[in-house]
Amino acid sequence: MASSARDTKRPAARREGASAEPARGARWGLVENQILTEATRLFAERGFAATTLKDIADATGLTRPALYHYFANKEALLARLVSDLTLAPAEELAKLGRLRGKSAVERLHAMAFDTALRHATQPERFRVLVRSDVELPPELAQSYRDGRRRILAEFKAVIEQGITSDELRPVDARTAALGIIGLCTWVAWWYRPTGAGDEREVATALADMAVASLSPSDGRSTTARGPARALELLKQDVALLEAALALQPQSPNSRD
Repeated sequence: MASSARDTKRPAARREGASAEPARGARWGLVENQILTEATRLFAERGFAATTLKDIADATGLTRPALYHYFANKEALLARLVSDLTLAPAEELAKLGRLRGKSAVERLHAMAFDTALRHATQPERFRVLVRSDVELPPELAQSYRDGRRRILAEFKAVIEQGITSDELRPVDARTAALGIIGLCTWVAWWYRPTGAGDEREVATALADMAVASLSPSDGRSTTARGPARALELLKQDVALLEAALALQPQSPNSRD
């Protein structure tokens, strides 16, 4: 998994010190994003092990010393992908899951939308990270697993709150969370934009599906909670069944 000797030999100051970095600004962000984009493309085409920093520098039009200002080695590039694609989303999901004044359904919708939109707008990066999973150094692999576990935990917590408040059907919260995450992340494999803003429409549709999959199927409402709610809904079912039977025409054989 280690980079080539050529990639790893460089002045210590460039590996360690922020003093060697140029002042960060708008241009820094643009160049950094270009490097990540080209590195992602090369990782996808050649694999992580077969891609060198020289390949990435050539693709971005930078010299290799200039590239070192942004990323010390290939592992640093993967670390940035892990941070951007798992750790940062987990932080955002935590904020969305704790929005004040919002119902569990509204928070779940916002979380599903955010997840789908991230995957729809950066599909190549998500795909490369998934494919490079087995090549991650141990420490980075652990960080990646921790980020995914936290994302799962954030979804699970909001689903559990929705079940407790009777906004969502009583289901296994972990299974439901995994299903919604899968629904929203798989977009990175099949989505192809057809116009400006199209990814937001797709993300909204997937978030709608995620919420609908856990919503009470018949839309019935009751102010009761817990076991009392289940009993009230059962009474409604019995009343509905009696009304339906009363409307059924009697067959000749059923008459006295």
